[in-house]
Amino acid sequence: MIFRIDLKIFLILILFYFTNQIEIYTLIMIFAIIHELSHLLAGLVLKMKIKRITLMPVGLSIEFKIPYEDLNIKILKSNKLELKKILITIAGPLINIIIIFMSLFLNIKLELKYLIIYSNLLIAVFNLLPIYPLDGGRIFKSAICLIKGKRKAENIINKISNIMFFLIMIIFSILIYYLKNISVLIIMFYLLYIVTKENKIYKLKNKMYEMIDRE
Repeated sequence: MIFRIDLKIFLILILFYFTNQIEIYTLIMIFAIIHELSHLLAGLVLKMKIKRITLMPVGLSIEFKIPYEDLNIKILKSNKLELKKILITIAGPLINIIIIFMSLFLNIKLELKYLIIYSNLLIAVFNLLPIYPLDGGRIFKSAICLIKGKRKAENIINKISNIMFFLIMIIFSILIYYLKNISVLIIMFYLLYIVTKENKIYKLKNKMYEMIDRE
């Protein structure tokens, strides 16, 4: 297992510190890590092995090794690996929703209760956006894989991700204008980063598929 730290986390910490939002960022990070640990626990229950853990500005990123027995290169439709992926992915937002309901019954200060609900709702909603590689995009991709196969699923989810990204950028631009919130700006740039990165990966995969088709 490899453990890495994304150095961009220190830049984000500095930004939140100087904008007096370090407390909310700390709380979001705590629940984002709990979110990822739920993915980890689900993966371990399903007998998946950890490949890499990375501490990122938005929590942890956990990658699992793909067991050889879960692969079948002779078929286009996916097998039980995609079902495992769906279960592992759902575990993250599910724990945030559970925390929200639990916090409603906690005997704590109203301000703290609001922050807990806000943090977990933000994490759950953000991760469930149908943009790959967010949880919503992963669930959608795996579900399409089971029906249409990996190649078509990658094509469909890439188109959906780009359309959703365009719509969300419009909404976020309006929010930044009215709210003047650094958090929204950081989320916006993070989405830009992951969508740009995934588009490059998608193009490389397409070239590989084209080479295979020619053979």
